[in-house]
Amino acid sequence: MSTLATDRRVSIIERIMERVLVVDRGFQMDGMPSPCHIWTGPTSGEGKGGGYGRMSLNAQTVAVHLVVYTHYFGYIPGKKQVDHLCNNRLCCNPVHLELVSHIKNQRRRASRAKEKA
Repeated sequence: MSTLATDRRVSIIERIMERVLVVDRGFQMDGMPSPCHIWTGPTSGEGKGGGYGRMSLNAQTVAVHLVVYTHYFGYIPGKKQVDHLCNNRLCCNPVHLELVSHIKNQRRRASRAKEKA
């Protein structure tokens, strides 16, 4: 990767981190506390499918967690989705993001909804 591309990627992550609060919300990984990186900028709204962090990148509105995932882990195949292991849509902590199939994401969502009920 060229130095220019690397510099651009770093500047994008720096822009994101300027609008992130690191908050311990009780989520644990491997028995250890793992704080969420909560996006404090614009969101996708409150309706169904809302609540995700949004930012402008190259005059396009993009999901912050997808930008973070791509930065740290690479390409997201068309048939895959990025799930928040912490179940917080505003979290963009890369270790809380996992590439999963649509069906796995939906099963997790249903399971989490049952746990809340």
